[in-house]
Amino acid sequence: MTLNRTDLGDLNLFRVIAAAGGFRKAAAELDLSPSALSHAMRGLEARQGVRLFNRTNRSVTLTAAGQDLLADVEVGLSAIEAGLEGLNRYRDRPAGRLRINVPSDAARLVLAPILSGYMRTYPEVHVEIEINDHVIDIVSQGFDAGIRYGGSVPEDMIALPLGPELRWLAVASPAYLEGAPPLTHPDDLKNHKCVGLRMGNGRIYNWELEHGEEEVVLALDWAVIVNETVLSLELAETGGAICYTLEDRIGPQLADGRLIHVLPEWWSMGPAFHLYYPSRRQLPEALRALLRAMQADRRAERR
Repeated sequence: MTLNRTDLGDLNLFRVIAAAGGFRKAAAELDLSPSALSHAMRGLEARQGVRLFNRTNRSVTLTAAGQDLLADVEVGLSAIEAGLEGLNRYRDRPAGRLRINVPSDAARLVLAPILSGYMRTYPEVHVEIEINDHVIDIVSQGFDAGIRYGGSVPEDMIALPLGPELRWLAVASPAYLEGAPPLTHPDDLKNHKCVGLRMGNGRIYNWELEHGEEEVVLALDWAVIVNETVLSLELAETGGAICYTLEDRIGPQLADGRLIHVLPEWWSMGPAFHLYYPSRRQLPEALRALLRAMQADRRAERR
């Protein structure tokens, strides 16, 4: 059979709905109404004479026919997308849509410094950035790439470092330290209020501190546990507790004294941020240009 423009468009909608797991989530991603998507899918089912979705008040799942169609559609549409991406090699500059999933620290340290310049240089690229500290499946969620700390990137992905290793510190405000128990060794942190950080994989991160050959890993009796860096820093700045954070995130606070490195001879070096993308896809030109900008900015910061 010959596909028409409506069929191709509806097949792409079908793929997005299947990946999102429902009409509402897909509608939010596509900036369409759920009723418009439902109408499109009923039209596709009517034209093909096959039911593709099982619909209830609580869920939308694929039928056996829908599952078979999805497998073929993903292959076909991925080939079409690769072909269209290949046209970027013949353009003066990249164009198209670029979706990236990043944790909050990477958004502020890696993307924020270069994004405005990137948008000016490549006005034909439409960028969407989702800030999410939870690890997600970027393929099923429709992202071109993600950014994570090295060591936390899924093994089936291609990962490219964005800079050197990162330094982690324990910091507190002068107000907190005034009258607090002494701090001369990491073990003294057991007598203090400390902020635990739940990572994107659900685990609470144990603080790691090093001094020369000595290494200490601390699983403390956390005064509070949070799952984002911003709140952790705000708790430290307002005198609530000691937090463990990237040095790069608190340069201004350290410089003006709002925060103090509580054990100045102790810190830990951790993996750099890495950009990652599916190994079965070629690197989109728009993403390649963004990678160059991020890597150049991180190198310049370290000079």
